[in-house]
Amino acid sequence: MTEQATEKQKEGLMMKLLRWREDHVSESQCVIILALLTGIISGLAAVLLKRLIESISEMITSQLSISEGNFLYLVTPIIGILIVGIYVRYVVKDNISHGVTQVLYAISQKKSRLKIHNMYTSVVASSITIGFGGSVGAEGPIVYTGAAIGSNLGSMLRLSPKTLMVLVGCGAAAGIAGIFKAPIAGVLFTVEVLMLDLTAASVMPLMVAAVAGATVSYVYTGYNLEFFFSQSEPFYTSGIPYVILLGLFCGFVSLYFTGAMGLMEKMFGKLKNPWVKFAIGSVILSTLIYLLPPLYGEGYGPINMLLNGNVSEIFDNSAFYDHRNDVVYICVFIGMIIIAKVFATSATNGGGGVGGTFAPSLYVGCMAGFFFAYTMNALGIIDIPLSTKNFALAGMAGVMSGVMHAPLMAIFLTAEMTGGYELFLPLLIVSAISYGTVRVFSQYSIYTKRLAMRGELLTHEKDKTVLTLLKIDNVIETDFLEVHPEMNLKEMVQVISQSHRNLFPVTDAKGTLMGIVLLDDIRNIMFRPDLYRKMYVSKFMAIPPAKIELGMPMEQVMKIFDNTNAWNLPVVENGKYIGFVSKSKIFNSYRSVLKHFTED
Repeated sequence: MTEQATEKQKEGLMMKLLRWREDHVSESQCVIILALLTGIISGLAAVLLKRLIESISEMITSQLSISEGNFLYLVTPIIGILIVGIYVRYVVKDNISHGVTQVLYAISQKKSRLKIHNMYTSVVASSITIGFGGSVGAEGPIVYTGAAIGSNLGSMLRLSPKTLMVLVGCGAAAGIAGIFKAPIAGVLFTVEVLMLDLTAASVMPLMVAAVAGATVSYVYTGYNLEFFFSQSEPFYTSGIPYVILLGLFCGFVSLYFTGAMGLMEKMFGKLKNPWVKFAIGSVILSTLIYLLPPLYGEGYGPINMLLNGNVSEIFDNSAFYDHRNDVVYICVFIGMIIIAKVFATSATNGGGGVGGTFAPSLYVGCMAGFFFAYTMNALGIIDIPLSTKNFALAGMAGVMSGVMHAPLMAIFLTAEMTGGYELFLPLLIVSAISYGTVRVFSQYSIYTKRLAMRGELLTHEKDKTVLTLLKIDNVIETDFLEVHPEMNLKEMVQVISQSHRNLFPVTDAKGTLMGIVLLDDIRNIMFRPDLYRKMYVSKFMAIPPAKIELGMPMEQVMKIFDNTNAWNLPVVENGKYIGFVSKSKIFNSYRSVLKHFTED
């Protein structure tokens, strides 16, 4: 059988399946089934990713010396980034970094369609990156993987972009639920970070997918929590003022985290040679890990140490091991980790590794909370001792809330993965104050800022969302007859007689837009034969109040219409005339998209 015949046979089987689904399964039932399937597969992917990271990391670190610096830290991160860089560049041949941002971009610009290879390439790349010491998280890649699974399952059954958006959210929720065993946080992630609306059509699939992903994780990894936390020190209301201060501290740490990450990304973005990026990134990363071993990998080990009060273990594998009980060294060491983590994460991704900023924000939050309480206690300036364990837990929620602009997800994720529900009040306070502090200075999260600056971000604001979904290319009208500056009035009248429009673009021989002619502007002379050979287009044409550049975001287009009070504006590409866009055409398209987007 030839390859062409095989393809036809597959297509025939698919069409039969689609017809059977249409006849026997409603779309709402189909979405629930696909959400369950997406949740199961995404949960399995999360378990696989965790197992791969643990296996690779254990193989590398099992022989390290606890009581001194290990020069192996100078080598293994470089090897990991090199392997992943070659894999991405020569095997994948696609950009798979910044997983959450890529998912947001797919939702807003690609009708929620993700490529097939995204279902597995991020798992492979991130497991090697993190296992060999890359200072990033696995959550961004698993969100990307889960979203791709949902998108491709929906695409296979030819579902609409609106339904694909829900399935993308299902995959992301299941990925978070599977890797953290936190189904509530998984659902809240899609609402606060991916900015999907909870509607009658989306809430049930999201819940089904998140529960399925968490269940698969429980089945394969047991019922133990991601981080073991035992509240041995109760929280009293007298500690609320210090919790408020911690919230402010976490807010400014979040601003530092996001700002430093942005600066590092710009620095690496200016480097065009991938080998130069690899050299700089790997040197920064390996040096930081050698000096500060807790920066190795995801950092879940150090988080568990601080949540259980074992701060001296932070010094394991480092050259500062002998100072593990020195208060000053502990303060300085933790402070250096907080500052350096963002550079280690940026160097990992900038050098060619693949990983997310989800785990680093948790990590920095834990360190920040511990640092705040430990330093306050060491200075002796407070009337009650602060629990470093409790404050480390609250710090996790605070920094995650500020970095991701997701206070509810931060609260529930921290509680779900540690069992720290008894600290719900301080978690709420720290998360809310940190988020509020960050919002004063920045409107966008670390994930959304890149897209927002390009006008490619969907939000919960319906007007902005619909304008983002609208594309200028889809509302351009091209049935306008062109005229040229050297044409006389008689030739202009002949063109008018052939047109049903009252607007005419004036172009030169190269197609460059020179101006426009409005019928109303020449109505008083167009019936005067004595002027037919005396008046030329160049004399009575007008300069348009503004020009729309092809590809310009629709929100910017509408601002130009408002500023100029125009009803029609020309569209150009590098000065070349393309067509016209009108308010009426935009409004009709707006109403159509809004109706489709808001109906359940």
